[in-house]
Amino acid sequence: MDRLTAMRLLVRVLDRRSFTVAAADMGIPRSTATEAIRRLEADLGCRLIERTTRHVAPTPDGDAYYRRCLSILADVEDAEGALRGAEPSGVLRVDAPGRLTRTFVLPKLPDFLERHPLITLQIGQGDRLVDLVREGVDCVIRAGEPAESGMIMRRLGAIPEMTCASPAYLARHGVPETPADLDGHEMVGFLSSRTGAVMPLEFQDGGHLAEVTLPSRVTANDAETVRDLAVLGLGLIQAPRYRFREDLASGSLVEVLADFPPPPNPLAAYYPQYRQLSPRVRVFLDWVTQLFADADL
Repeated sequence: MDRLTAMRLLVRVLDRRSFTVAAADMGIPRSTATEAIRRLEADLGCRLIERTTRHVAPTPDGDAYYRRCLSILADVEDAEGALRGAEPSGVLRVDAPGRLTRTFVLPKLPDFLERHPLITLQIGQGDRLVDLVREGVDCVIRAGEPAESGMIMRRLGAIPEMTCASPAYLARHGVPETPADLDGHEMVGFLSSRTGAVMPLEFQDGGHLAEVTLPSRVTANDAETVRDLAVLGLGLIQAPRYRFREDLASGSLVEVLADFPPPPNPLAAYYPQYRQLSPRVRVFLDWVTQLFADADL
């Protein structure tokens, strides 16, 4: 195995924290991967990786060498890309919320793939926070206040939110005109993936932001389930406006407190801060930034 391939293998082993997974990623036997790292350590005269039956981690020398490898491999990829006419290529791994992806990204995806025929895309869909490096993800798209530590953020926009409920719920509890009218109302509790607590309702009144937590007979940690519970008449909910377009058109949900909207939800893409952007990640970020700039959020 040549030195550049060994460097790529080392990066993959430390990213994935596993010889087995890294070997599978590179399409080689685990024994080949183990022997290649052993030879690399022998050539360098130092131990790069601490190995136990359950854990793989860099030594101090290994961490320093790993970071130099990232820079060298990025330069090699850029140089090779320039000789090929700078056409981005390779597997691009992206993670984004499911409904957001289906609503905005998938309809425009054929255009991206036509522009970049050498890129293969893998899309993970979720709202949980992922460890980009360990899970082999190149970038993630997330709505909400930034929370990923150690990541570079590119803002994509802000998603308008709204408050709504079913006609049956409003017939029982009345239609609130202001947040002060919410006494006696209920909400469908949405559990935060970060804290595990029920998220309060938020209302903007001029420059003032009010948070209101109403009783919740039912709580859930999935946005689609919360929407279904609201349609069943179990309480008020708040969520991005784009989620409710069909429900508002059909009358299954009704907007309330429109003069006191929740603050818009920030939308951003994240990628590891210590990595030079590969051409395929760069073109995807440029594309998705323009996509949301043009989107009807």
